[in-house]
Amino acid sequence: MSTVSALAKQRTPIRPARVLLHTFLALTALAWLAPLLWAIFSALRPYSETSNRGYVSWPHTLNFDNFKNAFEQSDMTHYFMNTLVIAVPAVLLTLFLSSMVAFYVSRFDFRVNLFLLLVFTAGNLLPQQVIITPLYRMYLLTNLPGITASGKLYDSALGLVLIHVAFQSGFCAFVLSNYMRSLPHELTEAALVDGASVWRLYWQITLPLCKPAMAALATLLSIWIYNDFFWALVLISTGENMPITSALNNLSGQYFTDPNLVAAGSLLTAIPTLIVYFVLQKQFVSGLTLGSAKG
Repeated sequence: MSTVSALAKQRTPIRPARVLLHTFLALTALAWLAPLLWAIFSALRPYSETSNRGYVSWPHTLNFDNFKNAFEQSDMTHYFMNTLVIAVPAVLLTLFLSSMVAFYVSRFDFRVNLFLLLVFTAGNLLPQQVIITPLYRMYLLTNLPGITASGKLYDSALGLVLIHVAFQSGFCAFVLSNYMRSLPHELTEAALVDGASVWRLYWQITLPLCKPAMAALATLLSIWIYNDFFWALVLISTGENMPITSALNNLSGQYFTDPNLVAAGSLLTAIPTLIVYFVLQKQFVSGLTLGSAKG
């Protein structure tokens, strides 16, 4: 009894401020989850029921027919492959090129280091809509016979890969440069004394130590590039070449659109991003926190 009473005395009293904080967090979480839960609820109901009884009504029929129809009507397998062809090279190229820039500006002392990093970072501050007209004309004028199916940079997966690499490299270079600065310089100095080349310093010594940060960036890049709709809509004209986000337009008819079917298709397209996040969740969290605990 004495142990129980001692533990009871050690318990922290419930404060009104703490109750308000948890209430606010619970309401905020519910507000964020409400659209997702509503989309799931709508996707499980047939359109005939919601049109007769209204969306705010007790369901009589819940099934997965909308998911099946959305997957078949939109030909999601084909568009998933289109997205894979765009996202995988874009993520790998962005990480590779931005890590090289970060290695240069963080491990070597030159006068242009800070300016170079500012140039890469400033690219992220430029709104996409500002450059869309000159970029669109440049893509139309860039001929790539035998390289792309269209013969131009426009309406090709290569064009989307390049624009994603260009826009995402600045953010990745900024994050990786800060992370590399937290690594001990003694490793680089010892390798230089042993006669290691610059490429070996980058590839075999520095890059393996940046795996947590690279995994975190790979998670973010995969989600950002996968969810892109703006560039795919502007730089792709052929329906068969579009990624999965643009392919949802196939579920909309000329005179009628089934909102329940579109909701089911949208939920299906979100599954790969959830898989990527849950698979890399541990590396993502460690990559965000490990750099802040150093230096």
